Amino acid sequence: MKEIFDYGAYVTLDEYRGYRAFLPWSEITARHFKDVKEVLREGQRVVAKVIRVDRTKKPPAIDVSTKKVSEEERRDKMILWKRAQKAHNVLEVVAKRLGVGVETIYEKAGWKLEDRYREIMRGLEELAIRGEDAAAGLGIDENILKILVEEARRHVEIKRVSISGIITAKSRAPDGIKRIKDLLGGMIDEVSKKYSGSNVKIEIYTLGAPRYRLTLEGT
Repeated sequence: MKEIFDYGAYVTLDEYRGYRAFLPWSEITARHFKDVKEVLREGQRVVAKVIRVDRTKKPPAIDVSTKKVSEEERRDKMILWKRAQKAHNVLEVVAKRLGVGVETIYEKAGWKLEDRYREIMRGLEELAIRGEDAAAGLGIDENILKILVEEARRHVEIKRVSISGIITAKSRAPDGIKRIKDLLGGMIDEVSKKYSGSNVKIEIYTLGAPRYRLTLEGT
């Protein structure tokens, strides 16, 4: 929020190359207010929808609305914006280490990660988890990628997820106990083989035959 007047406000659009846009009085909020400054303040960050663009003007004349943004949309957008800021901070560190401008890192790596993962932060999370394999085929310079992985693992927090369930295993065969042990052991081996080299863990322990708890944990 840059400038506030009685008839509305002028804002800078972070996602549109910093273009200037106008937020009319009628598009601020659905609730009643007497003074614009009751609901807006300079420097405030808001989520808005673009409702009109006049491309005949240079730069384009843009009108936006905050009234047409739902609470859920506002919350989701702020989360995405915060993640984008975190990603930008990581790319800045990479740029400083390489002695180049952050725009260069966006061009040579950031936008490529965004194309594959829809957001740069998600791409950095994948790099932190899977290393350089997460960027296979993207054509990112080897030296840039190496430092990206290092900084992603240093700065990106990966939440671990745990899934647990109860299974029932019975056998009427004479060697039923052995068969059940082999079955459960085979499940552990299969998961360990499939996720070899990753940080996925599987545990199976008895709750009292024939009930067993299976827990998978990973990122």
